[in-house]
Formats: sequence, C-alpha cells, structure tokens
Amino acid sequence: QVQLVESGGGLVQAGGSLRLSCAASGRTFSILAMAWFRQAPGKEREFVVAVNWRGESVYYTDSVKGRFTISRDNAKNTVYLQMNSLKPEDTALYYCAARRSGYASNRYQDYEYWGQGTQVTVSS
Repeated sequence: QVQLVESGGGLVQAGGSLRLSCAASGRTFSILAMAWFRQAPGKEREFVVAVNWRGESVYYTDSVKGRFTISRDNAKNTVYLQMNSLKPEDTALYYCAARRSGYASNRYQDYEYWGQGTQVTVSS
C-alpha cells in the first residue's frame, strides 16, 4: 500500500510560480512511477506529467511543456512539480499518482495510488 500526500497548492497571479510536493510512504518509493494529473471543475481528469522509477523517462502533456518540470528525490520519497509561467487555464485540483510497475504512463487507469489533491488557482 502507498499513501500520497500533496502540498504546495495555492492562489497565484498569472505568470507566477508554484512548486507542488507529493510525499509517499508505505512502499519502496524508488520503484514507483509517479505522475501528476489535474481536474478542473466540470472537466475530466487530465494528465499533466509522469516520470518513471529511475527518473530518466519523463512525459509532459503539450500544454505544460517548457513551463512545468517534474523531479523526484528518492532519498526523501518525494516527487515535485515546479510550475512556472502559470496561466488561468492551469487552475485545477492537482493529484499525485503512483504506479507499481515503475513505468510512466499518461493513463489515469494505470495508477493504483492517489493523493487527495491540492488546489491550484491562477488569477488573471
């Protein structure tokens, strides 16, 4: 079993930055693939970015490329999402997810573990 706890969300003006953190416990973090998804009100859950267990394969959705960066610190059992140049359309509840297989995926169905989410609101 894996427990995930996100933090770092908040209210920021357009063009600003936030760094989200996701702390994992309960299973060897270093073998998990990690991802961030987001869901805006009235919309479906959307893939943002994923990283494999080694941290060497990273996949971003097109809308965040060049603005968001995922990183993982296996010693701290934590994955981070640095978000720069934020836009109002980035406003959503951001979820951290973990996958036992260790291979990154952009499908939410492939992830077995989820955090409770952290709210990001970008004002124009």
